[in-house]
Amino acid sequence: MPSRTGNGDEKGDTMIKFQRLKAVAHKEALHILRDWRSLLLALAIPMFLLLLFGYALNTDLNHVPTVVWDQSNTPESRDLVGLFAGSPSFLIRGHVENYRDLQQTLDTGRAMVALVIPRDFAGRIAADKPVSLQVLVDGSDSKRARLALGYATSIGQLYNQKVNARRVESRGMSELVTPAELDARVWYNPDLRGPNVIIPGIIAIVMVVIAAMLTSVTVAREWEMGTMEQLISTPIRVPELVLGKVVPYFVIGMTDVAIAVVMGKWLFHVPLRGSVVLLFVLAAIFLTGALFFGLTLSIVLRVQMIANQISLVASYMPTLMLSGFSFAIANMPEPIQILTYLVPGRYFITILRGIYLKGVGLEVLWSSVLFLVLFAVIMVTAAHKKMRLKLE
Repeated sequence: MPSRTGNGDEKGDTMIKFQRLKAVAHKEALHILRDWRSLLLALAIPMFLLLLFGYALNTDLNHVPTVVWDQSNTPESRDLVGLFAGSPSFLIRGHVENYRDLQQTLDTGRAMVALVIPRDFAGRIAADKPVSLQVLVDGSDSKRARLALGYATSIGQLYNQKVNARRVESRGMSELVTPAELDARVWYNPDLRGPNVIIPGIIAIVMVVIAAMLTSVTVAREWEMGTMEQLISTPIRVPELVLGKVVPYFVIGMTDVAIAVVMGKWLFHVPLRGSVVLLFVLAAIFLTGALFFGLTLSIVLRVQMIANQISLVASYMPTLMLSGFSFAIANMPEPIQILTYLVPGRYFITILRGIYLKGVGLEVLWSSVLFLVLFAVIMVTAAHKKMRLKLE
């Protein structure tokens, strides 16, 4: 169908008049307001995802159920058990008297860690002889098992330090000299809190989900409802139509970013050490690319359900799996590592963690920002060209 929208000359097709752009944006905003359930869902999803991922994906090791088989039952052994009980990482669920009961607690899941103290524990400590302790860990959850073993080893080292200190004090010896001492420090996240790493990544996940859910249906809806013919018979140009469709969803997306930032700060106490303004500017660039990606799929596919499903699969899944949010990229096979360079979420999560945890700016993040700008430009151009081709 010939129309000014689809068949204007190249110069006229790229000219944008604010009034026409405003009219398209107002029309799309009315669609959103009339479908209040979708609007409510778009604003509620960030809160739901933050709560879900923030609590469910917490990598901190807290209150691991632990049982003790103390065969020594002496002040020395009780001192060691007290260190485990005083650690927030372990929760003493009870004591057992034999291996059968110990195995049953691990089999049934009532305990994940079992500490076995031998009968001659106190005697060997008093005689300055080495003594072996046994720590049994349920390895069905390998990640938590490794963390539990690490914390148990640290408690063992702490107990050794206390024993050595008592020996020095009781025998009037000078302080023991350690040939080499490792002074380990953790920068940026000194407490190794899981939410400090997870929450910035969730902001990227939230933006991808919102963008995929909203713009992937906007043009397809016009085709299905038969209103696209009415639009293309008006003097509206392609850039005005494309931008007008995106503007209301951009406002919703940035509102979702603000909700995520506030919840991360006040609910999960995640520090924001960098520039808030820079965070929102770079979020706007990433959101622009994500919105126009969904819009391009909507233009090409022309069916709401298919466009929405493909958009979620093509944007949400790669961001979740290949951006470094869920799995360390360095641990992936080399071909998959190369593939991650095509995932915009990888660069945005790097930016978010840099601003949140390190407080760095463009002098450090410029390369990731460049990729985000390139992604946004490609998506805006693709949406414009696809819309022009569909209307010709």
